[in-house]
Amino acid sequence: MEIKKQKNLRGELSVPGDKSISHRAVMFGSLADGTTRITNFLEGADCLSTISCFRKMGIHIEKTEKEILVHGNGLHGLSAPRETLDVGNSGTTTRLISGILAGQKFVSEITGDASIQSRPMKRIITPLQAMGADIISIKENGCAPLRISGKPLQAIHYNSPVASAQVKSCVLLAGLYADGVTSVTEPVLSRNHTELMLNCFGAKVESAGTTVSVYPDPVLRAAEINVPGDISSAAYFIAAGLLTPGSEILLKNVGTNPTRDGLLRVCRDMGADITLLNENTNGEPTADLLIRSGRLHGTTVGGEIIPSLIDEIPMIAVMAAFAEGTTIIKDAQELKVKESDRIQVVTDNLKRMGADIEATGDGMIIRGGRPLHGACIDSHLDHRIAMSFAVAGTVCEGPLTIKGGQCVDISYPGFYHDLYKLGN
Repeated sequence: MEIKKQKNLRGELSVPGDKSISHRAVMFGSLADGTTRITNFLEGADCLSTISCFRKMGIHIEKTEKEILVHGNGLHGLSAPRETLDVGNSGTTTRLISGILAGQKFVSEITGDASIQSRPMKRIITPLQAMGADIISIKENGCAPLRISGKPLQAIHYNSPVASAQVKSCVLLAGLYADGVTSVTEPVLSRNHTELMLNCFGAKVESAGTTVSVYPDPVLRAAEINVPGDISSAAYFIAAGLLTPGSEILLKNVGTNPTRDGLLRVCRDMGADITLLNENTNGEPTADLLIRSGRLHGTTVGGEIIPSLIDEIPMIAVMAAFAEGTTIIKDAQELKVKESDRIQVVTDNLKRMGADIEATGDGMIIRGGRPLHGACIDSHLDHRIAMSFAVAGTVCEGPLTIKGGQCVDISYPGFYHDLYKLGN
């Protein structure tokens, strides 16, 4: 995939639906009574893996031109799958569905691609086993494939060592099948889509500080879910609009949940011109984002903001390479266990473009302002790496080639089309 420099990015764009919310809408709709209608569903490979898994457990899911219809069978209505549940590349599917499967009355197995089979699953195995779940790593390496023999679960209060919405959600979903109130306390609050949506479906979920509690055995009822635009997908057009001189881009109906909006806060710290229009605070907060180009400067990114922008750090690093001054990214060791080791991959690729960057144990130090040039970029089949460096390619001098660039289909089919249609 070859990317060429662009000028004057202008126009309006609606980015695809939020990946995290799309996953959860299918899962919770499957556990609810009645038909859940989902609009603006993200039809990326990861979310389609979630649909596939629940179809294998007896859930009738229809795809029409405008919506997804999930005909739920209730909290206890899943059927034993006749084959292994294949999650593809989706860590969200793997970890959240494990919590649901732990409380079922059947045995199931979960597998995925090579990336999934190397990602850490002990972080969910440990709390699930504390609840009495029978879950094992089949290869005994703490990774997928997993075998889960469903059984009655005990409520626990889990102190999570990491701020992870996937870990938190896994435990809360298992808590729906437990014998009492299940709670999770995180070191820092992670994204709260599970809490908001479970309440929408009729579960009783309470939050206090960084602790979330769920009450067992709720009657979940079908809902209508309009998925907001994914701020993680919007990140690439925010960056492109800020970095490309003469640009003005309006991104419509983007999710601005405070547990996900760290990117906007960092961009403003870097001097970005971003205006929120038509703000809506009912349910999942949304707004239209007006992006205007300008000069950016370095900043420090770390601490409590990290969970709210963990997926956007590759894009932030690219922006920092084009900005004036030094940017320090720290407390982001979680990047090492994503679809790739994003600290090392970002560092290696930016060095190929001529950037002054060094990897640290928990992030990067980027001394920005040097002229960057095109290079051959290895995406490591990581969609967020591919999209971040596609933006770099629209700003740097000379063509940039992305190896494995089509991996963007995991979360954003049509990404390259949308990127180029804004150019003049």
